Amino acid sequence: MERLTAQEEDVMLRIWQTEPCFVKDLLATMDEPKPPYTTVASVVNNLKRKKYVKARRIGNTYQYYAIIPESDYKRTFMSGVVTNYFANSYKEMVSFFAKDQKISSDDLKEIIDMIEKGKE
Repeated sequence: MERLTAQEEDVMLRIWQTEPCFVKDLLATMDEPKPPYTTVASVVNNLKRKKYVKARRIGNTYQYYAIIPESDYKRTFMSGVVTNYFANSYKEMVSFFAKDQKISSDDLKEIIDMIEKGKE
């Protein structure tokens, strides 16, 4: 799976949320000032080249849909973050966010409950 730029990732997240979609649908989800139509179309074409999306011709336009599930993308790139920044330790990652106060003790308890329920 090829890495996405920040712009490609933003558009890909929008595709996952609205698929199947047209470029105009993606533009409708973007904040002002919206990028030009041609810019978004170019980013979508990059995603197509990287094999993240496929296009279906409808009349004189194209409808796009994801061929890489969002969960697969998250799993692949979160694993990379943990490997590269946290010595391949999810425990180190959680500890980092807890120390930096990005995650509360209540959040940690909730995560533990979710993990324990998943084991049942």
